[in-house]
Amino acid sequence: MFRFAHTEYLYALGLIPVIILCYVLMRLWQTRTLKKLGEVSVIKSLYDDASHGKSVIKLILFSLAYICIVVALANPQFGSKLEEVKRKGVDIIVALDVSNSMLCEDIRPSRLERAKQALSRLLDKLQNDRIGIIVFAGEAYVQLPITTDYGAAKLFLPGIEPDMIPTQGTAIGSAIDMAVKSFTGNDKRNKALIIITDGENHEDNAVEAVKNAAENGIITYTIGMGSPDGGPIPVYHNGVQVDFKKDQSGTTVITKLDEAMLREIAANGKGEFVRATNSDDGLSLILDKVNKIDKKEFGSKVYTEYEDKFQYFLAAGLIILIFEFFISTKRSEWLRRLNLFGENKK
Repeated sequence: MFRFAHTEYLYALGLIPVIILCYVLMRLWQTRTLKKLGEVSVIKSLYDDASHGKSVIKLILFSLAYICIVVALANPQFGSKLEEVKRKGVDIIVALDVSNSMLCEDIRPSRLERAKQALSRLLDKLQNDRIGIIVFAGEAYVQLPITTDYGAAKLFLPGIEPDMIPTQGTAIGSAIDMAVKSFTGNDKRNKALIIITDGENHEDNAVEAVKNAAENGIITYTIGMGSPDGGPIPVYHNGVQVDFKKDQSGTTVITKLDEAMLREIAANGKGEFVRATNSDDGLSLILDKVNKIDKKEFGSKVYTEYEDKFQYFLAAGLIILIFEFFISTKRSEWLRRLNLFGENKK
């Protein structure tokens, strides 16, 4: 396994073409200057000890030394040991409500945006736990299977919007059933389900679903997004709010947090209910509860040790620089005596 510890230094290699270009431009400038003074061949004969070939060799050596030093700064490393590390953690699935009612702004900036912000902070706090994401409205879908790749989980968050699910509604029971199927392993412990919703369940029997989840060893927590007083649901067109959602009679729909429903779901799921507010999203409290769940061991093969190899490149770069420093741009005396090209000197 190979890697660079500091890849940002490798951008400095982009100066190599600049160095070569500067050399070419310098040579062209010298030639033009000589032409202004007279016949180039005559002028060059006046200093025939100058060696163009050596200047090219010095350029090549300097470029090689520069490359070696840049690579040394990037610190190339080789994985020296492949080891299976045992980690302890909890399997967590977050079921996030993406129904239109989650666009309500009784919690700023909106219920859904606040939930996504809270989920992002949750991912920052996780260490050895595995996490999966389910989104639901009228139906439930797995957005992210259980994984330890928290970076990948974060990539999914910006794209979570109500229009990603064609069937609107709030099917909490379907989300719970989907979570039961999504947990891996047959052990009936070390599993937590966190449901983030406003609780307006209109589609199924969520209580029966959570009882089934509890029988499978899944502890269910609920976070209520919204206020008991509720608020209207904004309607957007091309990113601009144009109205509020209305019912068939033309009355503005007011969506309210169904706290009683979420408390009942949490109680039957052997977990707890927390109501999010503008000052506290409730996930920190839930995470503290999850951390108290018995953790299970699961292994993953990772490279645990890396050896630095920068010293070899640094040494090579310095040696090449020293060698380049002692090369003269003048033609050596013994080469002139050899007269390899049969030049007649008078």
